[in-house]
Amino acid sequence: MKRLILALVFTLLTAASAQAQFEWAYQSVDDILPQQDLDFDEDAIRPVPGADLMLTQREIDGPHPPDWFPDDHHAPVPDIVAYGSGDDALPCARCHGFSGSGHPESSHLSGLTANYIVRQMADFKSGARKDPFWMNRIAPEVSDEDVLAAAEWYAGLEPLDWIDEVIESDTVPITYLGRGRMRFLHPDGGTEPIGNRILEIPQNRAMVESRHPYVGFTVYAPAGSVARGEDLVVTGASGKTVACSICHGEGLTGLGDVPRLAGLSPLYVVRQLYEFQTEDRTGSLGALMNASVANLTEEDIVDIAAYLATLDP
Repeated sequence: MKRLILALVFTLLTAASAQAQFEWAYQSVDDILPQQDLDFDEDAIRPVPGADLMLTQREIDGPHPPDWFPDDHHAPVPDIVAYGSGDDALPCARCHGFSGSGHPESSHLSGLTANYIVRQMADFKSGARKDPFWMNRIAPEVSDEDVLAAAEWYAGLEPLDWIDEVIESDTVPITYLGRGRMRFLHPDGGTEPIGNRILEIPQNRAMVESRHPYVGFTVYAPAGSVARGEDLVVTGASGKTVACSICHGEGLTGLGDVPRLAGLSPLYVVRQLYEFQTEDRTGSLGALMNASVANLTEEDIVDIAAYLATLDP
């Protein structure tokens, strides 16, 4: 387990109420952005140390994602990963990156089996798995051959330790949701109650906005959430749920085609647990997960996600 930093906990007279239906975990860009975002020059070069490419933010956010370090790949990149297919099938790397780690708004693909990825694409195509942003539109436009090519390529990637630290605290820096559906520190500073939320903040904003493949995030979680989450994950908390290792394997690094949980983006974990609970996600192994999460509270879901974020992938 990576080092857990326990911040000084400030006792508050009132706590923020739980966010209904986990809107905060879906990371929709705020309606009002700081002036620095409005003034941002999208046509200025955004250099990435050690990379040969020289791109502007407009190019980085364009239809073809930047492959900053092509010599790092274990195998040739399939066209569907780098370039997409047609107008509606975006390149896989646009959201999931060339490292397979994605960002808080998307999922990790590295460390999954090809069969699991293929099944998820089938579920997106059928509607058994729902995504409020992209995947239900993209999946029907991707051929079976391209799905398999992308799945096999991402399955060959080693998962990265994407979360540098987990900080527990009742108060957190004031943040906002900006470009790339990412959460940033607000330029005006200040703190606010964390409530029943988890925040993921880029370790290096400029590099993360540039889609650097190896720069990750710091996680803020409610005080005490990691210990509570460990009880739920490891023991099932006296029958509230079941021990996750039964299906997801020792160390929660995956078992066969059952995916890993260790080291995942906690926002992604929150979304998936909530969608299993509401049965917005069914499909592959859905019945098992629907039953496992049926009795979880909103706090339980946050606690589980916080604990999993402390584990090495």
